[in-house]
Amino acid sequence: MKFEKVIIETDENHVATLTLNRPESMNTFSSQMAAELNQAFIDLDSNPSVRVILLKGSGKAFCAGIDVTELAGKTAIEYREWIEKMERPLVTISKLKKPVIAQLHGVAAANGMGLIAAADLVIAAEDARMGLTAINVGLNCIGPIIPVSRCVGRKKALELLLYGNLIKTPEALSLGLINKIVPNDELESQALKWAIELAQKSPIAVQIAKTTFYHSEDMNYEAQFAYMNEAFARLCTTDDAKEGVNAFFEKRPPVWQEK
Repeated sequence: MKFEKVIIETDENHVATLTLNRPESMNTFSSQMAAELNQAFIDLDSNPSVRVILLKGSGKAFCAGIDVTELAGKTAIEYREWIEKMERPLVTISKLKKPVIAQLHGVAAANGMGLIAAADLVIAAEDARMGLTAINVGLNCIGPIIPVSRCVGRKKALELLLYGNLIKTPEALSLGLINKIVPNDELESQALKWAIELAQKSPIAVQIAKTTFYHSEDMNYEAQFAYMNEAFARLCTTDDAKEGVNAFFEKRPPVWQEK
């Protein structure tokens, strides 16, 4: 696929920067951007030179939701196909082996907030805001509420869903929606630094950690331990696990072979 509404950049640090590229519309999801974003995630996950995906928005906002100019004139079946396309990238993130760090500036509204909640990690500018705002125009955010509710719990999720208020970064941090707040002028540098730091970890260990976390999330307590222990045992048989331990004892940086 040729990408127009997202931009992919890779560097020698094994970090791929994936930028939403509809700045004139505050990076709202169009059908084209949703499809391109989903495919870009899949392509980067299969790229052997990429270990971490850094997701951000161009212009003055991260993402202001779904482009409502696409809303009118659909049948119920067409609406379902349309909204499934819009939400698919949020699901795809959980299926990727490689971690996705979202870099939040400006506003993340509606499906934009869902994308933030669906990301594995989030670093935010201090003046950023987010909210499930669709209720304010007679719609709702019952797709984005799924990843949001897994971060914040039922009562707060319902408040966000039903009132549609924007919240600031200190509250988002306390609710578990974001990981870090940094000064606005340091967002770019700090986000890249954080992504590079993660990319230096064992790729196999990171990918197994992420994959098993999502796969086991809804298991019962004992079954989850059994699943995780089996995954850890497999990790211990890898060359990189042995390299990591040897490097620790030899007081040197590990050299990952990804096998």
